[in-house]
Formats: sequence, C-alpha cells, structure tokens
Amino acid sequence: MVEHDEDQTTFQLPSSSDRTDPVGSDLKRVRQHNERFVVGRRGEAQAVIMSVGDYLRNFAAAAAALKKVQRRAETMGTSRLSAKAIQTEIKRYRRQRRVKNA
Repeated sequence: MVEHDEDQTTFQLPSSSDRTDPVGSDLKRVRQHNERFVVGRRGEAQAVIMSVGDYLRNFAAAAAALKKVQRRAETMGTSRLSAKAIQTEIKRYRRQRRVKNA
C-alpha cells in the first residue's frame, strides 16, 4: 500500500493475506534475483531498494579496496602530493605514452 502525503511517500509492507501487493512481490524479487529498484517521486529518484548481499558485494567491498589504495599511497608518500603536482605527473605520463605509441 502506498500512502501519499504532501512531503512524503510511505510504503507499507503487505500483510500475508494481501498477496497482490506489488511492493511485496518487488521485495521478493530483490531477494531472489538481486534486482534493484529505484523509488521516485515526481520524476526524481529518492531511494534504491536492493538486497543486503548486493549492497555488501558492490559498496562495502569498494570501501575495503579504497582503504588498501590509501594505505599504499601513504606508504609511498604519494598521499602528500598537491593537486598541481598530480596534474603535472598526469601530463608527463600522457606525453611519454604519446611518444612511445607514435
């Protein structure tokens, strides 16, 4: 059941006797097939419904990989580079690559 309020949309999970409710079947599909659903209001996305396992595989793992990259940058000293130094290094690398591929 979906209730509309001026400022908020509320979704209520169906009772076991209400088997025709689309929200309940959507939640079942999320769990079984790792599907994602975008919940919107007035044409603007408000939330994404996904399984906990899908979230952990796709987002929590990224945090662990980011921590690993950050630790490596700290060890190598590259975490202290300024934005200008990073841009200079990118330009140098691209220049070398163009000369190598020419």
